[in-house]
Amino acid sequence: MGTAGFILIDNYSPFDAFYMALITITTVGYAELHPLSPAGRVFNSLLILCGVTTAFFAIGVLTQAVVEMELGEVISKRRAKRMIEKLKDHYVVCGYGRVGRGAATELQAAGAPFLIVDRDPEKADRALRAGMLAIAGDCTRDETLKEAGVERAKGLVAALETDADNLYLVLSAKAMNPAVHVAARASEEESEEKLRRVGAEVVFTPYSITGHRLAMALLRPGVFEFMQATTRDMGLDVSIEELKVAEASGIVSKSLRELQIRRELGVIVLAIRKADGQMLFNPPAEAELKGGDTLIAMGEAENLKRLAEVLQGGDA
Repeated sequence: MGTAGFILIDNYSPFDAFYMALITITTVGYAELHPLSPAGRVFNSLLILCGVTTAFFAIGVLTQAVVEMELGEVISKRRAKRMIEKLKDHYVVCGYGRVGRGAATELQAAGAPFLIVDRDPEKADRALRAGMLAIAGDCTRDETLKEAGVERAKGLVAALETDADNLYLVLSAKAMNPAVHVAARASEEESEEKLRRVGAEVVFTPYSITGHRLAMALLRPGVFEFMQATTRDMGLDVSIEELKVAEASGIVSKSLRELQIRRELGVIVLAIRKADGQMLFNPPAEAELKGGDTLIAMGEAENLKRLAEVLQGGDA
């Protein structure tokens, strides 16, 4: 508009008109390129009032956006740090690759507190965008594990890229917190025994498991479909859960026959893991429950929740 005005009012050349408008709006303060007529001075006054105001406003908006973005990032990081410091009895997922993402998704669906740790900042940002707590760092370093709160963690998923890294991770985590329950991924079968020796309670070899599931789908499709329905979201409100019997529960020393769990709650008890680690599959009706026992039960989510309340202290 300034360029067009100087051309039409005082017959400036297009380049001179553009230059005059530019030095006016930016308040450089150079002299007029050519003398302005009274009409030209009126137009230039309006250009100063409108153009300079618009330019300063644009600069202010841009500066505000940059400052808010920087401050927002700092505040977000501080908030995440405070949340991580408050975590207790949580799970740490080391590695946000395909295996780590699957584990994180299951933990998120279960509503369990957990934290993602990956050395790739882009993967950590991806986890944050998915609504998960995440930090970027090398899980094989003690300072990163301390930042993730491994000393207060309930469980850890070792899903790093190499078996060597997972082995070192398990060693470090167990040294910092011997009570942490570790589930590790092993690419090679010979690494499975090594990971168990250094403290991993559970070791999965994805290729072996995938082969087993493929064969099951062909040989026993009904069993495979049942397992899929109870372990993944297949549109059914049925799942398998493990529920612990509290020491002070009113059902301690009662048998399954007395409790009538299936009739009263609509839940099937598939197995009982005794406090000493013994697993009792398809328990008989005479089996008595003791404090510290864990029931492996299948049923609808609401019924399982009611059973958990009974096991924790209610009366049957």
